[in-house]
Amino acid sequence: MLLQVLATAFAIGISWVVVTVLRNRATIARLKKLLPHFDAVPSLPVLGTSYHFKDPSPEGIFATFSGFHRLYGRNLFTEGLFNQPAIQITDPKVIEQVVQARTIEKTIIYDFMVPWLGTGLVTSAGAKWAQRRKIITPTFHFKILEDFLVIMNHQADVFIDKLTAHAGGPNFDVYEYVTYCALDIISESAMGVKLNTQQHPNAEYVQAVKEFLDLVHKRIFNPLMRSNIIYSWTEAGQRQKKLESVLNNFMDTVMQERKHSLINNAAHESNGKNHSIKTTFLDLLLQTRHDDEPLPDKEIRGEVNTFMFAGHETITSCVSFALYYLSRNPNIQQKVYSEIVSVYGAEGNVRSATITLPSLQQLKYMDMVIKETLRISPSVPFIGRSSAGDMTVDGVVIPAETEVLINIYIMHNDPDQYPEPDRFLPERFEDEDGKTSFSYLPFSAGIRSCVGQRFAMLEMKTILVKLLANYRMLPCKQENELQFKSDLTLKPSKGAFIQILER
Repeated sequence: MLLQVLATAFAIGISWVVVTVLRNRATIARLKKLLPHFDAVPSLPVLGTSYHFKDPSPEGIFATFSGFHRLYGRNLFTEGLFNQPAIQITDPKVIEQVVQARTIEKTIIYDFMVPWLGTGLVTSAGAKWAQRRKIITPTFHFKILEDFLVIMNHQADVFIDKLTAHAGGPNFDVYEYVTYCALDIISESAMGVKLNTQQHPNAEYVQAVKEFLDLVHKRIFNPLMRSNIIYSWTEAGQRQKKLESVLNNFMDTVMQERKHSLINNAAHESNGKNHSIKTTFLDLLLQTRHDDEPLPDKEIRGEVNTFMFAGHETITSCVSFALYYLSRNPNIQQKVYSEIVSVYGAEGNVRSATITLPSLQQLKYMDMVIKETLRISPSVPFIGRSSAGDMTVDGVVIPAETEVLINIYIMHNDPDQYPEPDRFLPERFEDEDGKTSFSYLPFSAGIRSCVGQRFAMLEMKTILVKLLANYRMLPCKQENELQFKSDLTLKPSKGAFIQILER
């Protein structure tokens, strides 16, 4: 009897696979006819194009994704497991049509972040996303950003002091130092909590963030782990559950403490006492009301966690890469330094000077350096979307649930878009007339562009001003050449090595 049940189940499973594969391959064949200017990555039945990923490491995955476009073309049909149709694109004209679709869904990889980020701005779609975007956008008003600059100034000074031990010494990897500086800035700005990771990098919360993100990345590229039921029984799934508890319990404690602080602060002010506390992103959300109701604690926790994740990973990548490129381009580095001196006065004064919003806005060449850094090594190298059924490309409807991967890294390094793409040339952005917004996407584009990009630019410029005012960057040895890997953000696979000398 048992054998009969197993045989029946096996037959049903095989039938499902055959039907699914045939249906998916028919869909791909139809799309190929309708979009003849798209090329196709060679595929196999059942496995699709996944068999190309022979190196499962972050470096190998990044190289394979990038290699698809170099080998087969700008716009590609790919196939997931069971030949599930997917599209990879780098053509700005096609990207524009995709990101401007009326209804945009996120791919399954964003679901893996929900246990930490909740269903907030990054992971949600449709009406939920629109409502949350409307609530959060005002929190990045310039007046509020000016308040955050105090935190950025202080933590950048701590960063400068931490690097003193390396001045005049051998090559060192600056990436980890930038990570902890960015975490300290974002934790104090987002939560009002001084993590002090630059002094104590092994704190439980900090390690939990790093390990959680590593587990999510490994899961994204393992098709067998896409099922929540299967994943929950694995060792990685069990470990992630514990990390979720650490992260969410930490945030719940912080939220309760901030609520009490806000109540006490209001009481002091009503009594005529000046006892104001510095406003944080969390405070703004705690005071926000939607339909005359406060936001649920779970929703607030997800948004603050999102700010923590996006606000340190992306900035760390950009600042680290910028320092590496500046160390290899002394003429460009000198131009940035001269601009800093022209804005903040005589050499040496910037250390004690307060960096303000108006002064940062004068640093036009530094803007170009950051833009070129994000061009050649975008912090977010890929953006995933999923068709909701109303996405069209050249008048062709993309079937619902088709995954679309926008390869920003390849587009930014396309010689037809950017001549001599390997050359670090900030002057590319001196005159941006004629450059379409969809050929440069460091902060995405369209209605889902990054809401925190002004915060990010201010933070990156503040850190770079402090660093370049105090140190001169020198190139590392050849064996420490920059190489990329893609976790959830673009990272140096073997570190971002530089040398520094005190000015």
